[in-house]
Amino acid sequence: MSNFRFTKVDRFPPIVKNLIIINILVWVAQLIYDKEHGLLTMWLTGKIALFPVNDPSFMPYQIATHMFAHSSYSPFGQIVFIHILFNMFGLYMFGRILENVWGAKRFLFFYLACGVGSAAAHLTMQYFMGGHAAAVGASGAVMGVFVAFGYLFPNTELMIIPIPIPIKAKWLVLVYIAIDLFGGVANISGDNIAHFAHLGGAITGFLIVLFWNKTNRRSLY
Repeated sequence: MSNFRFTKVDRFPPIVKNLIIINILVWVAQLIYDKEHGLLTMWLTGKIALFPVNDPSFMPYQIATHMFAHSSYSPFGQIVFIHILFNMFGLYMFGRILENVWGAKRFLFFYLACGVGSAAAHLTMQYFMGGHAAAVGASGAVMGVFVAFGYLFPNTELMIIPIPIPIKAKWLVLVYIAIDLFGGVANISGDNIAHFAHLGGAITGFLIVLFWNKTNRRSLY
């Protein structure tokens, strides 16, 4: 008698759904408290963003809180949508697949671990290379999710707007890693992207999924 069972695929699994909700709620709170009485104060963002370890504003809890915060206002006071939009879109597109494969508890652990790995890499590089800017965003954790997806489903073809040609996930992962590596090393003036945070999340995600799958060589699709 066969033990094969069908498992229903959840199009919006609970952990991904709740992570997106939390990120949106925190972002809305930033919009409210960063701008009071018509003045741009960055009050809330200044408390939950990740500051360098040698900065007086650094607090250990920021290693966790920064991954639920996003850019709220531009220097000119305009609301910034694109940061949280791209991160939540990536979390939904790739995270829901991993949560369906791994289950809620394993995926949550993976996501948070990638966020912490991202923070560790960013703080380390800031300490040795300098830099005083605070970091916010789920990008590092989402990058770990993307790398895990590319590891498990390397030949899945993805479409990147506006490029009209499908690209396999494994190649796209390498392209993004190469871009972040170049951006981090080049240290281009005016570039406010935390490239080493992305790389930290990517490395953490790769090492975790490699460990989980070291005895299961048939998990590549």
